[in-house]
Amino acid sequence: MALTHFDDKGDAHMVDVSDKPVTSRIATAEGHVRMAAETFALISEGRAKKGDVLAVARLAGIMGAKKTPDLIPLCHPLPVTKVAVDLSLDPSLPGVRIEATVKTTGQTGVEMEALTAVSTAALTVYDMVKAADKAMEIGGIRVTLKDGGKSGRYEAT
Repeated sequence: MALTHFDDKGDAHMVDVSDKPVTSRIATAEGHVRMAAETFALISEGRAKKGDVLAVARLAGIMGAKKTPDLIPLCHPLPVTKVAVDLSLDPSLPGVRIEATVKTTGQTGVEMEALTAVSTAALTVYDMVKAADKAMEIGGIRVTLKDGGKSGRYEAT
């Protein structure tokens, strides 16, 4: 399979999507932040000194999705029409599970926006409680759904 972000000489370039049809696109990504039980309790009981960890991380994730082309050099700026970031406490980790869904109508997909939303939300969770737990682990970040465009639908198993 040819990688589209490289030209015939092997140089990185932005893919030309001008001839692609405009279609509805959606992508969902997930990830998690694993932490000590004490840190989990701090968040779940609302005792974090910096404020409501999940609310701030949700907003950060939304902002991250909208800033994706500013962060990832070869991403196209897209008219993002929806960003939803859901964070849930999971005592089995213990930690926070994050899911982001991004939609657009355009000529290229929004997988990178969904991944950036999850990553930004996870980094914000870390930032807000790092004073209590520097050993937190961010992981499991992946695309779970992609639909729209010529490559069709992808769902992670």
